[in-house]
Amino acid sequence: MSRSWISWILVGALLLVVLFFASACVYSWWVNPGVERELREDPDGDRAQKVMLLTLPSGKTIPVNYLREGDFVYAGADFPWWRSIPPEGGPGTVFIRGEELTGTVRAVTDDPERRADVFSRLRPDAVSWAGTLVVVELDEAGADATE
Repeated sequence: MSRSWISWILVGALLLVVLFFASACVYSWWVNPGVERELREDPDGDRAQKVMLLTLPSGKTIPVNYLREGDFVYAGADFPWWRSIPPEGGPGTVFIRGEELTGTVRAVTDDPERRADVFSRLRPDAVSWAGTLVVVELDEAGADATE
């Protein structure tokens, strides 16, 4: 392979890295705050039917699509934010349609059958190999709330 091809490949790889970090900044600084504001101001809106605010044990709050089933709220993570969740889980909150509920947040990395089952309902049109399942087991008060 000639030197010029290697240079182009390195430039392309560098460009992809820059674009990845730039998109992460755009979402963190502009998109996510706008979605958060919309969910809080219009908890019965169309977006609020599918998107919740998840506050991780680290205190970081992000909007994510969700599926609530009984005592559990599920989300899919396509970015590495889930890695901030301790392996044993930790306290967190969800803001769903105007209601803030508390529970234990855990990333499920060791149960591919559960992941596949939940993802078949949470995101049936997504590619099957992508994403990490994040589970919030609601505290008793949250689990008793109406769905």
